[in-house]
Amino acid sequence: MRQMFGAIAPRYNFVTSAFSYGMDRRWKRTAVGRAALPAGALVLDLACGTGDFSELVLQSLPSATAVAADLTRAMLETARGRCGCKAICADAMVLPFPDDRFDCVFVGYGLRNFPELNTAIQEIRRVTRRGGMLVSLDFFLPAHRLWRALYLGYLYAQGAFWGLLLHGRPRLYTYIPRSLRGFITIEDFSLLLKRIGYTQVDARAYIFGGIGLHWAVKA
Repeated sequence: MRQMFGAIAPRYNFVTSAFSYGMDRRWKRTAVGRAALPAGALVLDLACGTGDFSELVLQSLPSATAVAADLTRAMLETARGRCGCKAICADAMVLPFPDDRFDCVFVGYGLRNFPELNTAIQEIRRVTRRGGMLVSLDFFLPAHRLWRALYLGYLYAQGAFWGLLLHGRPRLYTYIPRSLRGFITIEDFSLLLKRIGYTQVDARAYIFGGIGLHWAVKA
C-alpha cells in the first residue's frame, strides 16, 4: 500500500479531481465549513494524502494547528510543503497521540484503506476531545444494487484509463473500486459511528450514494 501511494503521490490531486468530476475541493470546503472549529483549534488530518484538509483548515482558520498523518512519506512531504502543517508518519490502527487531544479529526478517502474500520474509528474517537468532531469524505457502496454495479464498473474503467495514461499501468488506480467492493454504504457507516459513541451524526450523499460526507460529534 505504501509503495502504491508513493507512486501516485505526484498525480494524486489530479486523479482525485477526475474521479469526483471536479467536485472534490467543493466537498472538502463544505466539510471544513460545517466543522464549527473553535479558535486555535488543533486538528488531525488523518490519511492526509497531499494535505487538502490541512490546507483548507489553515486558510479558513489561521489560528488553527493542523497535524497531517499518513503512512506514505511522499504524501507527507507534499502536505508539509503545501501548507506548512506538521507531518507525522502514523498508522490509523495505533495512533501515536494521547487521549482527548484533537478538536476535530478529518479523514479524506482513507476509511476504505483501514485494515479494520471499527478499530480505526475507535482510535479516532480516543484521540478526539469530548464534544470534538470526526469529519470524513469517502467513496461508499451505493445502496441500490443496479447503481452499485454500474458505479463499480465506471470506477474500474476510469481507474484503468488514468492508470494507463499517466503511468503506463492500467491497474494502478483500480485500487479504488477494489477497496470499495467489500466496503459499506453511507447509512451503514452512520450507524457504525452511532454504535461506537458518536452523536449528532449527519451525512450528505453525492453521486447517488457513491460519495459520502459525514460529520459526527464525540459524546
